[in-house]
Amino acid sequence: MATTRISTALPPNIDITKAALAYGEHMLPKLNRQLQDETLITRQRALNALCDVLHNPEHVSAALKVGMAKSLRKLLSDEDGTVRWKSTEVLFICSNHAIGRDSILEFDLVEPIASLFDDKHDEARLMAQRAIESVSHTVTGARGIVDANLIGKLVEKLKTENDEIKELVLDTLHYCMKVDTDQALEAGGMEVFTSLLAHKTWEIRGKAARDIMDISFPLNGKKRAVKCGCIKELVKLLTDENFNVRSQAAGALMSIAITTEGKKASIKEGAVEALMELLRMDDGSDVKLNVIKAITMLAEDPEGRLKLSEIVPLLQQIKSSGGPMMQKVATTAVNVITWKP
Repeated sequence: MATTRISTALPPNIDITKAALAYGEHMLPKLNRQLQDETLITRQRALNALCDVLHNPEHVSAALKVGMAKSLRKLLSDEDGTVRWKSTEVLFICSNHAIGRDSILEFDLVEPIASLFDDKHDEARLMAQRAIESVSHTVTGARGIVDANLIGKLVEKLKTENDEIKELVLDTLHYCMKVDTDQALEAGGMEVFTSLLAHKTWEIRGKAARDIMDISFPLNGKKRAVKCGCIKELVKLLTDENFNVRSQAAGALMSIAITTEGKKASIKEGAVEALMELLRMDDGSDVKLNVIKAITMLAEDPEGRLKLSEIVPLLQQIKSSGGPMMQKVATTAVNVITWKP
């Protein structure tokens, strides 16, 4: 015979890890008060709730108006690891919106977030790097990171962090080096990026090659690339199994080979032969575009021009069948290779 039984379980729509939300305009002020509560579980629940609420950009704006930035800044140095982790996650979610990124800069939260780069909890370090990487997507955000003198610290993290965080750091440095390369060069960025060209994952190899292209735009970067043996490693990547890695390696060689020193070093390391082979074999448009640009740089050297003369027919074919951009770079390459003094 069936009997009535009272369950001790919570209703399925109740989550004990999150704070109960107040209605309407009272929701965010209440959560902000709970962030300042002395009870640990109350702070944790409020942060978990905010991770859901702040996906809405309207809520991000409202949260800032009730002073939540000040509360989160304090929680970044909380003695509880979960609170620090969830605080950075909230800020990362905010940084996915334009108003959130602007607010992180306005309330000087870049350095407090960066203080968690050395946190003993992996989750807190990961979220801190995600937040900073998201902020770096804008020019003002990248400038804020550079002005906070974080580039050297980010370069150092490439030596010790796990692969997931390394990818984030490489992305952050990519955006930051668009506004300033000096700090990265002074911190030994070229040497660190070069060491990552032999990494086991293609994502890190490709991003390291891309960052070498960024850091070698100034003359000092090109000189450092030649000096530290970067070109030899980049030439090896021209035969990498991943097309993105091949493309970024060709782009980096193109940037370095602008100088006479870079041209001669590239030719010495066999870049001409590797680029010609890649042009013949690779069908990827991004790869081919960067390869032709690199070939054009090397063709400005007499030795390189002589070696590259054999691929003029192939370049002519690409010029007649490719898109507008491909036609433009192929035409320039042919003109440089066939130039007579």
